[in-house]
Amino acid sequence: MAQAKITSAEVAARAGVSQSAVSRVFTPGASASRKTVEKVRKAARELGYRPNALARAVVSGKSRMIGLVVAYLENQFYPDVLERLSNALQEKGYHVLVFMASHTAGNIDTVVEEILDYQVDGIIAASVALSSDLSNRCNAAGVPMVLFNRSQDDKDMSAVTSDNLAGGRKVAEFLIAGGHKKIGYIAGWEGASTQRDREKGFTDGLAAANMALFAREVGQFTMEDARQATLRMFASNPPDAVFVANDHMAMAVMDTLRYELNLKVPEDVSVVGYDDVPTSAWPAYNLTTVRQPANRMVAETVDILLSKINDKNTEPKRIEIDGPLIVRGSARNPKEQ
Repeated sequence: MAQAKITSAEVAARAGVSQSAVSRVFTPGASASRKTVEKVRKAARELGYRPNALARAVVSGKSRMIGLVVAYLENQFYPDVLERLSNALQEKGYHVLVFMASHTAGNIDTVVEEILDYQVDGIIAASVALSSDLSNRCNAAGVPMVLFNRSQDDKDMSAVTSDNLAGGRKVAEFLIAGGHKKIGYIAGWEGASTQRDREKGFTDGLAAANMALFAREVGQFTMEDARQATLRMFASNPPDAVFVANDHMAMAVMDTLRYELNLKVPEDVSVVGYDDVPTSAWPAYNLTTVRQPANRMVAETVDILLSKINDKNTEPKRIEIDGPLIVRGSARNPKEQ
């Protein structure tokens, strides 16, 4: 036979405290003395009591849950960010529900409808595109949303990104200073604001030196598409340097150059990426790349979202955080000129 559920009243009786004291002990952010906490938790352990989070959410109107939407986890940047976001939110008494979506706006609309059914207190959307009316529907439901590593033209939508325009420009200036004359670019998914801004910063940096892109292909932010883009770009009259819109693709580009086309990196062609994922520093890649300041991006995202949860009248914010160019061995350095 199933064991009857232990109630908070039973825990209170065993601990010799009031039922409201038990509630405070198990409510994130509530106040209780150290002595009360110790007595209540000891009694709860002895009785096998677990608080009912769903019931508490019904009473309080807060689930302490945050919905996190991501388009894909193949790129190392996102599993790393997911861990950082989860840890940062748990420190604030929140937990994360992860939902997968595709790049397209139509798909995330369906996913967000599902998230809202879980009565989450807020939503973080990473690496996804939104439809024009989605923020209005979330606002109507009283659920704030923050975009992570994406921006939107909607002025009412908060967003946190690295400074992609500045990052792209830094890569252009670095490659030009290294003496490269034929510079190519492998783009990510063209519906992404990160892709658009990185490319614009890069081409603006080239234009400032009276240069233009020598070659361009699209890698869709996937390794196989990046491989195919590399084969097309280097089929004839290849560039002497290539900026790749993220590290995930850049590694596929380097492998294709070295193992399929028998080219040396950086002797024959320089390669620069964007993100600075952990694998970028491995000796096999030693990738020069623009670092996304993930810790600061996560901190700003959590701060904006919790501020909005606590005060619905908080104004939306657009934050762009500058990240440094990390120089390693995959690209010719200016001092080598």
